[in-house]
Amino acid sequence: MFDELLAANREYASHFALAGIAASAAKGFAVVTCMDSRIEPLTTLGLRPGDAKILRNAGGRVTADVLRSLALATGLLGVTKVAVMHHTDCALGGRDDADLRARLDPEQARRAQAWHFLAMPDADAALAADVQAVRDCPVLAGGIAVEGWRYDVRTGLVDRVIADDG
Repeated sequence: MFDELLAANREYASHFALAGIAASAAKGFAVVTCMDSRIEPLTTLGLRPGDAKILRNAGGRVTADVLRSLALATGLLGVTKVAVMHHTDCALGGRDDADLRARLDPEQARRAQAWHFLAMPDADAALAADVQAVRDCPVLAGGIAVEGWRYDVRTGLVDRVIADDG
């Protein structure tokens, strides 16, 4: 499969048209969302390459690395608005870390015993905590607007769950 993907890349590169896009976010926007394959962040929000910074991980959780990336995006790349966008039917939703560990291969679960998977037994509480983590981060540039959204994987609709408090 790797060879097929690299061959597809050669075809893509033969028509590559993004070379002139600036590194900054043209719309001043960043979205933190899940790695779930059912989410297409740019298309979902009517954006194009160059408009936004997209940060993805399991669950769309705000981790230290997400905050590091947002600090650089707000300090160097023109980001002034951030949406934390969780989604329905997430593999981390309605579970705790023990539940997730139990679903892994036993040897993998043993090796991951010390890891925190950031499961979300309460999806609303997890979204609120992630939004608050961005708002409370002292390293981000000042005046950043932050909201919490939820994407519905069945309809493609995004709902505002937590509005910007500024």
